[in-house]
Amino acid sequence: MAAVSLEEARRLVLEGCRPLPFARERLGAAVGLATSEPVMAANAVPPFDNTAMDGYAVRAADTSSAPVTLEVIGTIAAGDTGDLAVGPGQAARIMTGAPIPPGADAVVMVERTRRQGDDKVVVEVAATPGDHVRRTGDDIRPGQEVVPAGTTLTAAHIGVLASVGADPVAVTRRATVGVLSTGDELAPPGAPLKRGQIRDSNRPTLLALLEQAGCRPVDLGAVGDDEAAITHALEQGLSACDALLTSGGVSVGDFDYVKVVLDRLSGGGMRWMQVAIRPAKPLAFGTVGAKPVFGLPGNPVSSVVSFELFARPALRQMMGHPHIDRPRATAVAEEDLRRSPDGKLHLVRVVASFTPDGTLRIRSAGGQGSHILTGLAAANALALLPDGPGVSAGEKTDIVLLADPLSLRP
Repeated sequence: MAAVSLEEARRLVLEGCRPLPFARERLGAAVGLATSEPVMAANAVPPFDNTAMDGYAVRAADTSSAPVTLEVIGTIAAGDTGDLAVGPGQAARIMTGAPIPPGADAVVMVERTRRQGDDKVVVEVAATPGDHVRRTGDDIRPGQEVVPAGTTLTAAHIGVLASVGADPVAVTRRATVGVLSTGDELAPPGAPLKRGQIRDSNRPTLLALLEQAGCRPVDLGAVGDDEAAITHALEQGLSACDALLTSGGVSVGDFDYVKVVLDRLSGGGMRWMQVAIRPAKPLAFGTVGAKPVFGLPGNPVSSVVSFELFARPALRQMMGHPHIDRPRATAVAEEDLRRSPDGKLHLVRVVASFTPDGTLRIRSAGGQGSHILTGLAAANALALLPDGPGVSAGEKTDIVLLADPLSLRP
Protein backbone atom coordinates (compact mmCIF):
# COMPACT_ATOMS: atom_id res chain seq x y z
CA MET A 1 0.00 0.00 0.00
CA ALA A 2 1.43 3.38 -1.04
CA ALA A 3 1.88 5.90 1.74
CA VAL A 4 -0.51 8.83 1.83
CA SER A 5 0.85 12.28 2.59
CA LEU A 6 -0.21 14.02 5.79
CA GLU A 7 -1.94 16.71 3.75
CA GLU A 8 -3.91 14.19 1.67
CA ALA A 9 -4.99 12.23 4.75
CA ARG A 10 -6.17 15.43 6.46
CA ARG A 11 -8.08 16.44 3.33
CA LEU A 12 -9.91 13.11 3.21
CA VAL A 13 -10.79 13.33 6.90
CA LEU A 14 -11.92 16.95 6.89
CA GLU A 15 -14.05 16.47 3.77
CA GLY A 16 -15.88 13.64 5.53
CA CYS A 17 -16.83 15.66 8.63
CA ARG A 18 -19.87 17.85 8.09
CA PRO A 19 -20.87 20.66 10.47
CA LEU A 20 -23.25 19.74 13.27
CA PRO A 21 -26.61 21.54 13.54
CA PHE A 22 -26.94 24.58 15.76
CA ALA A 23 -28.65 24.63 19.12
CA ARG A 24 -29.72 27.34 21.54
CA GLU A 25 -27.68 27.01 24.71
CA ARG A 26 -28.01 28.88 27.96
CA LEU A 27 -24.94 30.99 28.63
CA GLY A 28 -23.89 28.80 31.54
CA ALA A 29 -23.33 25.91 29.11
CA ALA A 30 -22.10 27.86 26.07
CA VAL A 31 -18.48 28.66 26.97
CA GLY A 32 -16.11 26.97 24.54
CA LEU A 33 -18.78 26.58 21.85
CA ALA A 34 -18.83 28.45 18.53
CA THR A 35 -21.60 30.86 17.60
CA SER A 36 -23.63 29.77 14.58
CA GLU A 37 -24.96 33.25 13.78
CA PRO A 38 -23.96 36.83 14.63
CA VAL A 39 -25.32 38.25 17.88
CA MET A 40 -26.75 41.77 17.72
CA ALA A 41 -27.32 43.98 20.75
CA ALA A 42 -30.94 44.70 21.57
CA ASN A 43 -30.03 47.42 24.08
CA ALA A 44 -27.28 49.90 24.89
CA VAL A 45 -24.55 49.07 27.43
CA PRO A 46 -24.57 50.89 29.77
CA PRO A 47 -28.33 51.39 29.36
CA PHE A 48 -28.20 54.78 31.15
CA ASP A 49 -25.64 57.39 32.20
CA ASN A 50 -24.09 56.19 35.47
CA THR A 51 -21.22 56.93 37.78
CA ALA A 52 -17.87 55.17 37.58
CA MET A 53 -17.16 55.62 41.31
CA ASP A 54 -18.53 56.64 44.68
CA GLY A 55 -18.79 60.39 45.15
CA TYR A 56 -21.14 63.32 44.64
CA ALA A 57 -23.17 64.12 41.53
CA VAL A 58 -22.85 67.85 40.86
CA ARG A 59 -23.31 70.58 38.29
CA ALA A 60 -19.73 71.18 37.13
CA ALA A 61 -20.33 74.93 36.87
CA ASP A 62 -21.10 75.07 40.61
CA THR A 63 -17.57 73.82 41.42
CA SER A 64 -15.56 76.21 39.25
CA SER A 65 -14.45 78.26 42.27
CA ALA A 66 -13.59 75.22 44.43
CA PRO A 67 -13.43 74.68 47.27
CA VAL A 68 -17.20 75.23 47.45
CA THR A 69 -19.91 74.12 49.83
CA LEU A 70 -22.99 72.48 48.31
CA GLU A 71 -26.28 71.31 49.75
CA VAL A 72 -26.66 67.51 49.89
CA ILE A 73 -30.20 66.67 48.78
CA GLY A 74 -30.08 62.87 49.13
CA THR A 75 -28.33 59.63 48.22
CA ILE A 76 -28.57 57.62 44.99
CA ALA A 77 -27.56 53.95 45.22
CA ALA A 78 -27.03 51.46 42.41
CA GLY A 79 -30.45 50.25 41.34
CA ASP A 80 -32.25 53.51 42.19
CA THR A 81 -34.37 55.13 39.52
CA GLY A 82 -32.38 58.37 39.58
CA ASP A 83 -35.44 60.60 39.84
CA LEU A 84 -33.73 62.91 42.34
CA ALA A 85 -32.87 66.16 40.48
CA VAL A 86 -29.79 68.27 41.24
CA GLY A 87 -30.34 72.02 41.09
CA PRO A 88 -27.95 74.99 41.36
CA GLY A 89 -25.82 74.81 44.49
CA GLN A 90 -26.82 71.23 45.18
CA ALA A 91 -25.16 67.80 45.17
CA ALA A 92 -26.34 64.21 45.57
CA ARG A 93 -24.36 61.45 47.26
CA ILE A 94 -23.97 58.73 44.60
CA MET A 95 -22.67 55.15 44.61
CA THR A 96 -20.77 53.36 41.82
CA GLY A 97 -23.11 52.22 39.05
CA ALA A 98 -26.01 54.47 40.13
CA PRO A 99 -27.78 56.57 37.47
CA ILE A 100 -26.67 60.17 37.05
CA PRO A 101 -29.56 62.34 38.32
CA PRO A 102 -31.21 65.00 36.15
CA GLY A 103 -29.37 68.32 36.39
CA ALA A 104 -25.98 66.80 37.28
CA ASP A 105 -23.27 66.55 34.64
CA ALA A 106 -20.24 65.35 36.63
CA VAL A 107 -19.20 63.29 39.63
CA VAL A 108 -16.59 64.31 42.18
CA MET A 109 -14.96 61.30 43.84
CA VAL A 110 -15.64 61.07 47.56
CA GLU A 111 -11.93 61.32 48.37
CA ARG A 112 -11.96 64.93 47.06
CA THR A 113 -14.81 66.03 49.33
CA ARG A 114 -15.47 66.74 53.03
CA ARG A 115 -18.87 66.29 54.64
CA GLN A 116 -20.16 69.16 56.82
CA GLY A 117 -22.98 68.04 59.04
CA ASP A 118 -25.93 66.10 57.65
CA ASP A 119 -26.76 68.27 54.65
CA LYS A 120 -23.59 69.96 53.40
CA VAL A 121 -20.49 68.83 51.50
CA VAL A 122 -17.30 70.72 50.68
CA VAL A 123 -16.08 69.98 47.15
CA GLU A 124 -12.33 70.58 47.08
CA VAL A 125 -11.68 70.40 43.32
CA ALA A 126 -13.30 71.90 40.25
CA ALA A 127 -15.19 69.34 38.13
CA THR A 128 -15.40 69.18 34.36
CA PRO A 129 -18.62 68.06 32.63
CA GLY A 130 -18.44 64.30 32.11
CA ASP A 131 -16.01 63.59 34.95
CA HIS A 132 -16.44 59.96 36.10
CA VAL A 133 -19.63 59.56 34.07
CA ARG A 134 -20.20 56.40 32.00
CA ARG A 135 -22.35 57.47 29.07
CA THR A 136 -25.26 55.46 27.68
CA GLY A 137 -23.95 53.11 24.98
CA ASP A 138 -20.33 53.85 25.86
CA ASP A 139 -19.57 50.12 25.45
CA ILE A 140 -22.31 48.81 23.14
CA ARG A 141 -24.88 50.57 20.94
CA PRO A 142 -28.31 49.09 20.14
CA GLY A 143 -28.14 47.07 16.92
CA GLN A 144 -24.36 46.63 17.15
CA GLU A 145 -22.87 43.22 16.31
CA VAL A 146 -21.28 42.14 19.58
CA VAL A 147 -20.19 38.60 18.66
CA PRO A 148 -19.65 37.52 15.03
CA ALA A 149 -20.73 34.12 13.75
CA GLY A 150 -18.06 31.46 14.20
CA THR A 151 -16.66 32.90 17.42
CA THR A 152 -15.45 30.44 20.04
CA LEU A 153 -17.03 31.79 23.20
CA THR A 154 -14.75 32.71 26.08
CA ALA A 155 -15.76 33.81 29.56
CA ALA A 156 -15.50 37.45 28.41
CA HIS A 157 -17.85 36.75 25.48
CA ILE A 158 -20.33 35.21 27.92
CA GLY A 159 -20.23 38.47 29.91
CA VAL A 160 -20.89 40.53 26.78
CA LEU A 161 -23.82 38.31 25.80
CA ALA A 162 -25.27 38.52 29.29
CA SER A 163 -25.01 42.32 29.22
CA VAL A 164 -27.24 42.51 26.13
CA GLY A 165 -29.66 39.80 27.27
CA ALA A 166 -28.62 37.26 24.62
CA ASP A 167 -29.48 34.17 26.66
CA PRO A 168 -29.82 31.56 25.23
CA VAL A 169 -27.39 31.95 22.33
CA ALA A 170 -27.28 30.11 18.98
CA VAL A 171 -24.19 27.91 18.80
CA THR A 172 -23.01 24.85 16.90
CA ARG A 173 -23.70 22.12 19.38
CA ARG A 174 -21.03 20.14 21.16
CA ALA A 175 -20.04 16.90 19.42
CA THR A 176 -20.85 13.74 21.32
CA VAL A 177 -18.00 11.32 20.62
CA GLY A 178 -17.80 7.69 21.70
CA VAL A 179 -14.55 5.88 22.47
CA LEU A 180 -14.36 2.09 22.20
CA SER A 181 -11.51 -0.22 23.15
CA THR A 182 -11.28 -3.76 21.85
CA GLY A 183 -8.99 -6.70 22.46
CA ASP A 184 -8.73 -9.82 24.58
CA GLU A 185 -5.40 -8.53 25.90
CA LEU A 186 -7.04 -5.69 27.86
CA ALA A 187 -7.35 -6.33 31.57
CA PRO A 188 -10.57 -5.18 33.28
CA PRO A 189 -10.14 -1.99 35.35
CA GLY A 190 -8.76 -2.76 38.81
CA ALA A 191 -8.02 -6.39 38.02
CA PRO A 192 -4.49 -7.80 38.43
CA LEU A 193 -2.59 -8.30 35.20
CA LYS A 194 -2.24 -11.81 33.89
CA ARG A 195 0.60 -12.80 31.62
CA GLY A 196 0.00 -11.31 28.17
CA GLN A 197 -2.45 -8.68 29.43
CA ILE A 198 -2.06 -4.88 29.43
CA ARG A 199 -4.05 -2.08 30.96
CA ASP A 200 -6.18 0.06 28.66
CA SER A 201 -4.50 3.50 28.62
CA ASN A 202 -5.75 4.61 25.20
CA ARG A 203 -9.41 4.92 26.11
CA PRO A 204 -8.93 7.15 29.21
CA THR A 205 -6.42 9.25 27.27
CA LEU A 206 -8.73 9.74 24.30
CA LEU A 207 -11.68 10.55 26.55
CA ALA A 208 -9.58 13.24 28.23
CA LEU A 209 -8.43 14.63 24.88
CA LEU A 210 -12.03 14.86 23.72
CA GLU A 211 -12.94 16.78 26.87
CA GLN A 212 -10.08 19.21 26.24
CA ALA A 213 -11.18 19.66 22.62
CA GLY A 214 -14.64 20.80 23.73
CA CYS A 215 -16.47 17.57 22.86
CA ARG A 216 -18.83 15.55 25.02
CA PRO A 217 -16.97 12.22 25.46
CA VAL A 218 -18.85 8.96 25.90
CA ASP A 219 -17.08 5.92 27.31
CA LEU A 220 -18.25 2.92 25.29
CA GLY A 221 -16.13 0.58 27.37
CA ALA A 222 -13.95 -2.29 26.22
CA VAL A 223 -14.99 -5.47 24.44
CA GLY A 224 -13.06 -8.60 23.60
CA ASP A 225 -12.19 -9.96 20.20
CA ASP A 226 -15.71 -11.08 19.42
CA GLU A 227 -17.36 -9.94 16.17
CA ALA A 228 -20.90 -9.93 17.56
CA ALA A 229 -19.88 -7.99 20.68
CA ILE A 230 -17.94 -5.45 18.64
CA THR A 231 -20.85 -5.04 16.21
CA HIS A 232 -23.24 -4.42 19.10
CA ALA A 233 -20.88 -1.90 20.76
CA LEU A 234 -20.28 0.04 17.55
CA GLU A 235 -23.97 0.10 16.64
CA GLN A 236 -24.87 1.31 20.13
CA GLY A 237 -22.21 3.99 19.91
CA LEU A 238 -23.34 5.15 16.49
CA SER A 239 -26.94 5.41 17.66
CA ALA A 240 -25.98 7.71 20.55
CA CYS A 241 -22.98 9.65 19.25
CA ASP A 242 -22.02 12.05 16.46
CA ALA A 243 -18.66 10.33 15.89
CA LEU A 244 -16.64 7.34 17.13
CA LEU A 245 -13.01 6.69 17.98
CA THR A 246 -11.43 3.25 18.13
CA SER A 247 -7.77 2.42 18.62
CA GLY A 248 -5.77 -0.53 17.28
CA GLY A 249 -6.29 -3.01 14.47
CA VAL A 250 -5.73 -0.51 11.65
CA SER A 251 -2.28 -1.55 10.40
CA VAL A 252 -1.71 -3.25 7.07
CA GLY A 253 -1.97 -6.98 7.56
CA ASP A 254 -3.88 -6.71 10.83
CA PHE A 255 -6.86 -9.03 10.99
CA ASP A 256 -9.11 -7.45 13.54
CA TYR A 257 -12.84 -7.76 14.02
CA VAL A 258 -13.09 -3.96 14.26
CA LYS A 259 -11.89 -3.75 10.67
CA VAL A 260 -14.35 -6.41 9.54
CA VAL A 261 -17.28 -4.78 11.32
CA LEU A 262 -16.49 -1.22 10.20
CA ASP A 263 -16.09 -2.30 6.60
CA ARG A 264 -19.52 -3.92 6.79
CA LEU A 265 -21.24 -1.03 8.61
CA SER A 266 -19.76 1.57 6.25
CA GLY A 267 -20.67 -0.40 3.13
CA GLY A 268 -17.00 -0.60 2.22
CA GLY A 269 -16.51 3.14 2.73
CA MET A 270 -13.71 2.97 5.26
CA ARG A 271 -10.26 4.09 4.11
CA TRP A 272 -7.38 2.12 5.62
CA MET A 273 -4.37 4.38 5.16
CA GLN A 274 -0.66 4.38 5.78
CA VAL A 275 0.25 8.04 6.33
CA ALA A 276 3.82 9.17 5.67
CA ILE A 277 4.45 10.20 9.28
CA ARG A 278 6.10 8.71 12.35
CA PRO A 279 4.57 7.91 14.78
CA ALA A 280 0.89 7.37 13.85
CA LYS A 281 1.38 5.91 10.37
CA PRO A 282 -1.77 3.70 10.29
CA LEU A 283 -5.11 5.50 10.12
CA ALA A 284 -8.62 4.41 9.27
CA PHE A 285 -11.40 6.82 8.47
CA GLY A 286 -14.88 6.60 7.06
CA THR A 287 -18.49 7.40 7.73
CA VAL A 288 -21.37 5.22 8.82
CA GLY A 289 -24.66 6.92 8.11
CA ALA A 290 -22.79 10.25 7.75
CA LYS A 291 -21.22 9.80 11.19
CA PRO A 292 -17.40 9.90 11.14
CA VAL A 293 -15.48 6.94 12.52
CA PHE A 294 -11.77 7.33 13.29
CA GLY A 295 -9.65 4.20 13.57
CA LEU A 296 -6.53 5.29 15.41
CA PRO A 297 -3.33 3.28 15.93
CA GLY A 298 -3.04 1.05 18.98
CA ASN A 299 0.32 2.22 20.32
CA PRO A 300 -0.42 4.86 22.98
CA VAL A 301 1.73 7.69 21.61
CA SER A 302 0.63 6.96 18.04
CA SER A 303 -3.00 7.09 19.16
CA VAL A 304 -2.54 10.55 20.70
CA VAL A 305 -0.57 11.96 17.77
CA SER A 306 -3.14 10.63 15.31
CA PHE A 307 -5.90 12.22 17.38
CA GLU A 308 -4.10 15.57 17.35
CA LEU A 309 -3.44 15.53 13.60
CA PHE A 310 -6.76 14.15 12.36
CA ALA A 311 -9.57 13.62 14.86
CA ARG A 312 -9.23 16.83 16.87
CA PRO A 313 -9.27 19.24 13.90
CA ALA A 314 -12.10 17.29 12.25
CA LEU A 315 -14.25 17.34 15.37
CA ARG A 316 -13.59 21.04 15.95
CA GLN A 317 -14.55 21.70 12.33
CA MET A 318 -17.82 19.84 12.97
CA MET A 319 -18.43 22.13 15.96
CA GLY A 320 -17.93 25.29 13.89
CA HIS A 321 -14.68 26.52 15.43
CA PRO A 322 -12.73 29.00 13.28
CA HIS A 323 -9.36 27.62 14.41
CA ILE A 324 -9.29 23.83 14.27
CA ASP A 325 -5.57 23.14 14.66
CA ARG A 326 -3.15 23.58 17.51
CA PRO A 327 -0.94 26.69 17.22
CA ARG A 328 2.31 26.35 15.31
CA ALA A 329 5.59 28.17 15.87
CA THR A 330 9.25 28.08 14.92
CA ALA A 331 11.74 27.10 17.62
CA VAL A 332 15.49 26.73 18.04
CA ALA A 333 16.81 23.30 19.03
CA GLU A 334 18.86 23.31 22.24
CA GLU A 335 20.35 19.94 21.30
CA ASP A 336 20.68 17.71 18.28
CA LEU A 337 17.38 16.12 17.27
CA ARG A 338 18.51 13.34 14.97
CA ARG A 339 16.50 11.01 12.76
CA SER A 340 17.12 8.72 9.79
CA PRO A 341 15.78 9.39 6.27
CA ASP A 342 12.75 7.18 5.64
CA GLY A 343 10.37 9.24 3.50
CA LYS A 344 8.26 10.27 6.50
CA LEU A 345 7.66 13.39 8.55
CA HIS A 346 8.75 12.70 12.13
CA LEU A 347 6.84 14.23 15.03
CA VAL A 348 9.26 14.36 17.94
CA ARG A 349 7.98 14.91 21.46
CA VAL A 350 9.76 17.97 22.87
CA VAL A 351 9.69 20.46 25.72
CA ALA A 352 9.35 24.04 24.48
CA SER A 353 10.07 27.16 26.52
CA PHE A 354 10.88 30.82 26.01
CA THR A 355 14.22 32.19 27.14
CA PRO A 356 14.32 35.61 28.84
CA ASP A 357 15.19 37.24 25.50
CA GLY A 358 12.02 35.79 23.94
CA THR A 359 13.59 32.97 21.92
CA LEU A 360 11.49 29.82 21.74
CA ARG A 361 13.72 26.79 22.34
CA ILE A 362 13.07 23.05 22.38
CA ARG A 363 14.70 19.94 23.77
CA SER A 364 13.74 16.27 23.68
CA ALA A 365 11.05 15.24 26.17
CA GLY A 366 12.63 11.80 26.57
CA GLY A 367 12.00 8.41 25.00
CA GLN A 368 10.54 8.63 21.50
CA GLY A 369 9.14 5.11 21.14
CA SER A 370 5.47 4.96 20.16
CA HIS A 371 4.80 3.02 23.36
CA ILE A 372 6.50 5.50 25.74
CA LEU A 373 3.73 7.55 27.28
CA THR A 374 5.98 9.16 29.88
CA GLY A 375 7.86 11.02 27.15
CA LEU A 376 4.58 12.27 25.75
CA ALA A 377 3.39 13.33 29.20
CA ALA A 378 6.59 15.38 29.64
CA ALA A 379 6.16 17.07 26.24
CA ASN A 380 4.30 20.30 25.51
CA ALA A 381 5.00 20.35 21.78
CA LEU A 382 5.71 18.21 18.74
CA ALA A 383 8.74 19.09 16.63
CA LEU A 384 8.12 18.58 12.91
CA LEU A 385 11.27 17.05 11.42
CA PRO A 386 11.09 16.66 7.62
CA ASP A 387 12.65 13.68 5.91
CA GLY A 388 16.41 13.81 6.35
CA PRO A 389 18.96 13.71 9.18
CA GLY A 390 17.03 15.93 11.59
CA VAL A 391 18.21 19.23 13.06
CA SER A 392 21.39 20.19 14.87
CA ALA A 393 21.64 22.26 18.04
CA GLY A 394 21.10 25.91 17.16
CA GLU A 395 19.00 25.18 14.05
CA LYS A 396 15.34 26.09 13.70
CA THR A 397 12.37 23.82 13.08
CA ASP A 398 8.59 24.11 13.12
CA ILE A 399 6.65 22.83 16.12
CA VAL A 400 3.03 22.17 17.05
CA LEU A 401 2.19 23.49 20.52
CA LEU A 402 0.22 21.12 22.71
CA ALA A 403 0.01 23.61 25.61
CA ASP A 404 -1.13 27.20 26.05
CA PRO A 405 1.66 29.41 24.62
CA LEU A 406 1.48 31.61 27.75
CA SER A 407 2.60 28.61 29.84
CA LEU A 408 5.92 28.59 27.98
CA ARG A 409 6.95 32.01 29.29
CA PRO A 410 10.02 32.14 31.54
